[in-house]
Amino acid sequence: MKPILSIQHLKKNYHDKNDEITAIEDITFEVNDKEFVAIVGPSGCGKSTLLSILTGLDKESSGTIQFEKENLKIGYMLQKDSLFPWRTILENCYLGLEINHNLNDETKERVLNLLKTYGLGDFINKYPNSLSGGMRQRVALIRTLATDPDILLLDEAFSALDYQTRLALSDDVYRIIKKEGKTAIMVTHDLGEAISMADRIIVLSKRPSKVKKEYIIEMKDKKNPIHNRKCPEFSIYYDEIWRDLDVHL
Repeated sequence: MKPILSIQHLKKNYHDKNDEITAIEDITFEVNDKEFVAIVGPSGCGKSTLLSILTGLDKESSGTIQFEKENLKIGYMLQKDSLFPWRTILENCYLGLEINHNLNDETKERVLNLLKTYGLGDFINKYPNSLSGGMRQRVALIRTLATDPDILLLDEAFSALDYQTRLALSDDVYRIIKKEGKTAIMVTHDLGEAISMADRIIVLSKRPSKVKKEYIIEMKDKKNPIHNRKCPEFSIYYDEIWRDLDVHL
């Protein structure tokens, strides 16, 4: 199977008045179609920088990024939902389509169906301040999916939420991504989140970061993220990956 994304020897340097700082030293990995990949690593190792490079918001210093097809679309879901308070939920979900000049009857119908399918049909004419944090993030995900991206990037997308909401939302997001058949790359500092959601985990070293190790997450009774946390393999992966992170308190 040809990967949908191939990253080879990626490097990123930053310059200031006095010095050059290497954030990413040498990152190489591939992502397959419909695969859910989580990226973990010590704080400040360049996880979010990597996603910024993939979206084109930042530029690599060297190395190559190759997508399976030209004009591949990437959706980017951030930590903050960034919903506009003066727009209704439905209008917020139109935003990406408006920016891409692709808002028409067909895409409007797609947005409405997504909102109804994933439990937000009764809130389309409400405003963001009337929704809980978890519901707002679900709206942000649907806004991202509305543009029909080939690859979905999640950058600490649940970290602003309380623990119980995070668990519930991780189940929601996992179910939506799998049902919609999307490829996803998630950056997170939460190992439990990564292990319970991902098909594969890429562990980065401390800065300047390299790929330290990869784990294919296999569980005999793998289902949804909340259930997966109860599987016996979960704690085994957790202990092994925690040691790989080389975090000293």
